Amino acid sequence: MPELIWRPMTEGDLDEVVAVARVAFPNHPEDRACFAERLGLNPRGCFVLDGSEGVRGYLVAYPWRREAPPALNTLVGAVPDGADVLYLHDLALDPRARGAGHARPIIERLARQAAAEGWPAIALVAVNDAAVFWQSLGFQPVESPALRTRLASYGPDARYMIRPL
Repeated sequence: MPELIWRPMTEGDLDEVVAVARVAFPNHPEDRACFAERLGLNPRGCFVLDGSEGVRGYLVAYPWRREAPPALNTLVGAVPDGADVLYLHDLALDPRARGAGHARPIIERLARQAAAEGWPAIALVAVNDAAVFWQSLGFQPVESPALRTRLASYGPDARYMIRPL
């Protein structure tokens, strides 16, 4: 595979982002409009893994409220008042880009950026049995009855996780 680099996402990347998402998360589809909205909410938190053959991965993060992940494939309208974490909505890699160490650099870049902006933590919902992967990147599971209800649409293996900064 040709050299891949992480760079800021642009509107021109959205069709390729959607294509990567369909392959990476076939059981958690999201419309192009959701990605476009998240990019508009926080362009500093949106990146693509790009190379000569096009986009092979993406990361989307934006300010949100702790323990209140938004429903999948839903437009949120705006960053909520009282946002107190940076929410990592998605990190996805095309299967051809997996296993080459591309995830850690963008997570560390996001963590440095979030800390510099004053966020106390990054939160996410791990799906597809990825909790062990996220733990290797410093995220820890958080359990509560309210979270179980909120995570229902994400599937039975969904885990809410936080990485303090």
